[in-house]
Amino acid sequence: MHNIMISNNSKNFTIALVFNFALAIVLFLTSYVYGRATIFLWCNHDLGIIGDTIFNFCSHLAEGWIWIPYFIILYWGYKKDAIFILLNFIISTLLTQIPKNFLWAKVSRPMASGIPHDQIHTVKGVDIHLWNSFPSGHSATAFTLFLLTVYLFPKKPVLIIGAIYAIACGYSRVYLGQHFPLDVAGGITVAIFTLLLSIYIRIKNETTHTTIN
Repeated sequence: MHNIMISNNSKNFTIALVFNFALAIVLFLTSYVYGRATIFLWCNHDLGIIGDTIFNFCSHLAEGWIWIPYFIILYWGYKKDAIFILLNFIISTLLTQIPKNFLWAKVSRPMASGIPHDQIHTVKGVDIHLWNSFPSGHSATAFTLFLLTVYLFPKKPVLIIGAIYAIACGYSRVYLGQHFPLDVAGGITVAIFTLLLSIYIRIKNETTHTTIN
């Protein structure tokens, strides 16, 4: 199959990028103005067994293992994009895990933030973490996959479905009591930097090869 590299000036990719940027800004600003705990409590409402089931499932869809089937599915049809996909995975992981574990390792999650536990909705069977809150790794994964997929397949249905997937996964982290909306904003920011840096490296590399040849 032919290489499906799409110009980063693609209309739908640009829309996705602007959407991510706008959403991150809104979450950052509201968290700053009202406080991360207040915004968290606004979003962390109990939606019953249906909400618990849906958002627990969405959270699983943004775990690190999701990169494996994503890579395998695209590899068979678009082998020339394999390195680009791996590059996104590596950059996203580094930009998430280094801050979480070395820069802001003691940043508390909702359950360790001083919010009364009886005000926090949690889902039975979900292990609640206490630290390494910023940025949200699940959100970084979901929004990176969203942007990456729209970049590779700049079609309107991909844009819409990808946005729904990313938003649902990001919100699931707040719904499950695992992260503040501020952390989700951090994950979205990671995704933006990941795609832009990956695209830059890809174009730079292809330009170098073209010059040499």
